[in-house]
Amino acid sequence: MLYTIVAILGAIILYTLYMYFSQKKAVTPLSQEEFIKGYRKAQLIDVRESNEFEAGHILGARNIPVSQLKTRMKEIRPDKPVYLYCQSGIRSGRAALILHKKGYQDISHLEGGFKKWTGKVKVK
Repeated sequence: MLYTIVAILGAIILYTLYMYFSQKKAVTPLSQEEFIKGYRKAQLIDVRESNEFEAGHILGARNIPVSQLKTRMKEIRPDKPVYLYCQSGIRSGRAALILHKKGYQDISHLEGGFKKWTGKVKVK
């Protein structure tokens, strides 16, 4: 029993470390100030679900939920910078990994996500 628990905990720790270092290689985390400096020249994508997007999003953002990313990848140009954000930064990190595996190179995301955003917001 104890060996099973230790094995499960070990697997969880290894998976967490793997995801952390994979994301670190795939995406550049940006502070809000850095994000604001570059997002007008980039493809600004909100990877939250539609209802979250409609409740409020960064002005100029497109909504491509991470759950639909693989089927909507054609909407994102690989030759232009991609700026991602979600509510807290977890889903945008996952989205960045998906894009990175498909060959996208210039990927950044908003550190802390939309919940820490104090810039302009649009509500539908």
